[in-house]
Amino acid sequence: MQTRWIKYCKRCVMPETKPDLYIDGEGICSACRSFERRTLVDWEKRKQELLNILDRYRSRGGSNYDCIIPVSGGKDSHYQVIRMLELGANPLCVTATTDMLSPIGRRNIENLKRLGVDYIEVTTNPVVRRKINRIALTEVGDISWPEHVTIFTIPVRIAVQMKIPLIIWGENSQNEYGGPASAAENNTLTRRWLEEFGGLLGLRVSDLIGQNGIEARHLIQYTYPSDEELQKVGVTGLFLGYYLPWDGYQNALIAQSYGFETYHQAVEGSIANYENLDNVQTGIHDYFKFLKYGFGRATDIACLHIRRGRISREDGLRMVKIRDGKFPWTYLGVPIEDVLKEIDMSLEEFISVCDRFTNKRLFVCDSRGRLVKDKDGNLTKINYDNVEEL
Repeated sequence: MQTRWIKYCKRCVMPETKPDLYIDGEGICSACRSFERRTLVDWEKRKQELLNILDRYRSRGGSNYDCIIPVSGGKDSHYQVIRMLELGANPLCVTATTDMLSPIGRRNIENLKRLGVDYIEVTTNPVVRRKINRIALTEVGDISWPEHVTIFTIPVRIAVQMKIPLIIWGENSQNEYGGPASAAENNTLTRRWLEEFGGLLGLRVSDLIGQNGIEARHLIQYTYPSDEELQKVGVTGLFLGYYLPWDGYQNALIAQSYGFETYHQAVEGSIANYENLDNVQTGIHDYFKFLKYGFGRATDIACLHIRRGRISREDGLRMVKIRDGKFPWTYLGVPIEDVLKEIDMSLEEFISVCDRFTNKRLFVCDSRGRLVKDKDGNLTKINYDNVEEL
C-alpha cells in the first residue's frame, strides 16, 4: 500500500519533486522566494548595466555584428530581438534547427526574420539526429536531447567562427546572476559553464560514438569549441532576463503585436497557446518530465501565473489537474505514431520505455506494483486530490 505523499508549495502548485527546488519551513518553494526578491531589484540600474555591456562589446565601425542572439522563432526569441533592436544593437540571429519542426514553427521563424535581422540556421544531419533522438529517449528519457545540446553548442560555434564575442541568451532559469558578461574579470564562457546549462542529463556527446553507426565526424555541431578557442575570441554571454523584467506572457503579447503566431487552442499538455510551438516532439519530452517528476508543462505555466497574481492557486490547481500529464496521443495536432515513425519506434515500444522511466513512487500502482492506467493510458498521481490541504 502506498503511503508516500508529495509535498507542494503552499503558494504555487509546484511539487517538491522538481529538481533543485527547495520548500522552506513556511511551505514556500525557492522559485516563489526568488520571484519575491524581484521587487527589490532596481530595474533601471540593471538596464543601464546592460547598456554599458552592449557599448563595451559593440562592433566599432560596423565591421562585425554586435552580438549573437540564439533564436528558435518562439515568443521569447521575438522578445529578445525586439528589445535588442530597440537598444540599437546589430545582432546576428542563429537558429539550431528544431528536432521536428512544425509548420507554425517555420512561419514564426520567417516572421522573426522580418523584424529586420541577419539570420543563420544550422541544420544537423537529420539521419544522425533521428538516431540520437532514439538513443536519448531510451537511455535518459529525453527525446529532445539533441535540440537541448545544439541550442547551446551551435550559437557558440558560430560566435567563435565569426569572432563575435557577445551572446544574448534569454531567461535565466535560476534568476541569480547576469552571466559571464557581467563579470569584471574571468567573463569568458567555458566548457564547464556551458555544460551546466546544456541539459546533458548524464549523456555525454562522446557516449554516442559507436552507437548505431554514429562516428565522431557526425557530432561536430554537438561539440563545444575548446576553452582555448573560446578564450581567443573572448566569447561571453548574458541573460537578458537578468537585466529586463522577464515574463513569458508579456513576451508573447509583445511578440504577437509584431506578427508572432500563436496556436488556435491550448497546446496539448499545457494551459497556454503561446509557447513550445516549434517542436512536434515536445509533447513526448514534457510527458517524460511528468513521468520522472510528477509535473508537466501545465504546472510550470500555472505557477508563473499564480506568482504574478493572474490566477489563484485554487484555479491553477484545477487547470493543472485537467491538462497536466496526459498521455501524448497528439501534439500540435500531429499523432504520436507519426512522431515515433521518425525515430523508428513502435507505439508498443514507446509505452514500454515510458513505463521504464516512470517514478512509481509518484503514481498509483496495483497490489503487484503495476502502474494503474485509465482507458486512455493516463496515470494517477498518489495524492493529487489532496493538494489543496497541503
